[in-house]
Amino acid sequence: MQAGDVGVIARVPFDEGALTGMVRPNTIFPDGDFRNRYFAGERKIEVWERVQSIAADIGVPVAEIASVALRFSLSHPAVSTTIAGMRSTRNVERNVEAAEAGPLTDEQLEALRPHRWLRDFYPR
Repeated sequence: MQAGDVGVIARVPFDEGALTGMVRPNTIFPDGDFRNRYFAGERKIEVWERVQSIAADIGVPVAEIASVALRFSLSHPAVSTTIAGMRSTRNVERNVEAAEAGPLTDEQLEALRPHRWLRDFYPR
């Protein structure tokens, strides 16, 4: 993308809320919310365990994982912007703070490499 001078928009940096630290094994979504399907079965447990592991490996509290996710999306030089969900003024403020903090360090990016998670939650 960089060679062609094409802007990249990264979407869903919080993975439908998984990378906010707010999806826990006992999280209940409202009736009709698509996340009931997205996080069906053992997925909430898997997500919670993964978030805790990521936070531990890069040395941040789980409460900062959304900032890390947003900064990760913005760390690649080809990414021009990201589409981050926000449901409150405080979410907007936190997203701006994360973006202003800049890209993750090389050490943090390297620590995240083993957390690459190939999965497909969607039925075929």
